[in-house]
Order: sequence, then structure tokens, then C-alpha cells
Amino acid sequence: MPTPEMSMDMTTVGDPGLLDTLQHEVALFARRAEQTRLGGVGQVRNSMDRAAYLLLNRLDTEGPMGVKALAASMGIDSSTVTRQVAPLVDTGLVKRTSHPEDGRAVVLQLSPRGLARLEEVRSSRRRLMAELTHDWTPEDRETFCALLTRFNRALSARQAAQGTPGTDTPPAS
Repeated sequence: MPTPEMSMDMTTVGDPGLLDTLQHEVALFARRAEQTRLGGVGQVRNSMDRAAYLLLNRLDTEGPMGVKALAASMGIDSSTVTRQVAPLVDTGLVKRTSHPEDGRAVVLQLSPRGLARLEEVRSSRRRLMAELTHDWTPEDRETFCALLTRFNRALSARQAAQGTPGTDTPPAS
């Protein structure tokens, strides 16, 4: 059983070769995901910047909210949200409206155009995931999703414990 000291130094836990392979595969995944922007299959127009996708997805999932609430929900700071949402407003994917109870506050909301664009990208990415895992069993897909979710939550928890804003926090299941 690991001691508290061991849990602080994960390099002493497990097979170093396996941990090296894991970190290498995660690095390759991150590079390949960024190169393709996980754009999906089909036309190039189906790709979307990671930050835009995460913001649009969060607004779709959680509904209209202010900049501070969106930033907190995503685990990033308000200035980053403000910077990332500006082009989404300029292109009509997100609407800025006044808060119904406090007209001075701004509420961000997914526009109908934004929802249509998000659905287009989601559909394309679903096709890509189906293509990449076509020879996997449903159980393999479920296991991979569960482990990747667990990995992302561990990263998010680590960032939160260190006071480092993350890029997104996975939804609880």
C-alpha cells in the first residue's frame, strides 16, 4: 500500500517503462489532436478551434450564463473567456445579451447559428470517432471513454489543487 510520501512521488509507483510509454502516448495524442483539431471527417470547414468548441459546448450544455460563471464552469479565468468568446460573438455563434435582472451584466448565449455549427462539428467528430474505433467492441469504446474521463478528471483535480486554471473540466457523470 502506498504511503503518503509515495503518493506525492508517482515516479516511484508502478513500472517506469509503462509510465514512460503512457506519457509518450499522451504527448502523441495531444500533438495529433491539435494537428487535426479533431476536425472530424468531411470538409475542412467541419474543424473548429478547441477553445471555441469547448465554449460552445458548455453554453449548449449549461445554458446562457455570464462570463464569470462560464469561466468558473470551465476552470479558466474570466479574461481568457472574454478573449476566446469575442470572435464567437463577431461571427454570430454566440449572442451577448443583458442580464434580465441586472441590465449592467452581460449574459452569453449560444445563437441558433452557433447551435447549428456546433451540431455540424459534433456530427463530423462522431463520424471520426466511429471511423477510428470501427474495429473496437462497444466494451472497448466504453472502457476507453471511462479511462479517458478518469484521466481528464485527475488532470483537472491536480490543476485545481495547484491553483492552475485548466482548459476545461469534464462534466460529472
